[in-house]
Amino acid sequence: MLKTGKKTPLEQTDTLIGTDSIFEGTIRSQASVRIEGQMKGNIYCEGDCIIGESGVVESNIHARNVSIAGKVHGEIHASGTLSILSTGTLIGNCHTPTLIIEEGGTFHGQSHMMDHRETPTDSNSSNEKPSKTKTT
Repeated sequence: MLKTGKKTPLEQTDTLIGTDSIFEGTIRSQASVRIEGQMKGNIYCEGDCIIGESGVVESNIHARNVSIAGKVHGEIHASGTLSILSTGTLIGNCHTPTLIIEEGGTFHGQSHMMDHRETPTDSNSSNEKPSKTKTT
């Protein structure tokens, strides 16, 4: 049943895809999302998106903060911080003001570092200065 009228706190995880679950489709959440299983589709959440060590995700992710301990193939748009943990892999581009890659973490793609005042969708604005890009 869908909740109406009441917002979930951004810090609260209200969506969990468990280790033995496979999900295809789009997730839209007003809070945080945690993926421990398999996901194919897009993720839009106002809170944080956490990909656990057993998570395997083929998705474009739009979230406040994104933490990757599993495997992600897709584009990341984080308005806060993107963290690739020591067990994490990101294959795809990212748009974020802050990128952290722990020793052992893997990143194949381009990073587009935004100003903290920008939102991920602002990066297509014609009035914007060229962004700093790092290719690995």
